[in-house]
Amino acid sequence: MQTLLKRIRTHLNMNQSELAEHLNITFATVNRWENGRAIPNKLAQSKLYELCKKGAVPVYDMTLQRIAETVAEIPLPQNRILLYHGSKSGITGAIEPRSRKQCDFGRGFYMGTEPSQALTLICDYEQAKFYIVSVDMDGLSCLDVPANIEWAMLVAYHRGRMETISGTPFYQKYRDMASGKDFIIGSIANDRMFYVIDNFFIGNVTDVALVNSLSALQLGKQFVAVSQRGCDAVRIEKEVPLSHLERMFMKDIAEENRTKGISLANSICKNHRREGLFFDEILDGAKAEGKV
Repeated sequence: MQTLLKRIRTHLNMNQSELAEHLNITFATVNRWENGRAIPNKLAQSKLYELCKKGAVPVYDMTLQRIAETVAEIPLPQNRILLYHGSKSGITGAIEPRSRKQCDFGRGFYMGTEPSQALTLICDYEQAKFYIVSVDMDGLSCLDVPANIEWAMLVAYHRGRMETISGTPFYQKYRDMASGKDFIIGSIANDRMFYVIDNFFIGNVTDVALVNSLSALQLGKQFVAVSQRGCDAVRIEKEVPLSHLERMFMKDIAEENRTKGISLANSICKNHRREGLFFDEILDGAKAEGKV
């Protein structure tokens, strides 16, 4: 927090006395914050949030910068890849594939290639934790899902959207796709993509529009350890603390991203409104094939 405070004050071009005056606190309080002897309470951080918004301080970018600086200090062997994980309540005990079954790729331990993926996921949870992790992929069995309709159908299966065609070969294909795998790797459906894929499931967007949205957003990938063997290959490198102030800015970014996703989806849907199939049409086709 002390490094962030110094960067905020520098961006605002204020000395400690001037910042104290704007926040209606004492110089000594600001000095203790920046020396790490005290931490601003929520009320003080809320005042800082308003001041930063008024002064257009890029606090979210500063958080990403701090994470990048932390990453640079981590000695990483060549056989390990660096990823990011956000936990709503923190990791306790061994890493296990314990997320909800209805997540994108089913129950697993989810990690992303971009820190922003995890940050916006956990911004609403006060007890959430952000981790830099690494994975040794050697010897693991992986399913790499391309950013196309296969990805969408696998997500549909795991989110419980295919139950009406249970028992068909189409359903069984996606049920069995990750069988025996340690990791699933695929595009992430974060706050920008969620609107698009949800609209695909309810019949407002075709598969062509969905795939074009996925390609246009380029959200990065998620690595999901779906077996205990995969989880055992994950190592926590560093926990990065997040302040209340940073979480408030993360919420702003999450909402901005969602708005951008909606705008993009509407534009792509308009451009491809006559192309492709709707989700219920795909399921109806699967039912018909299953009866043959």
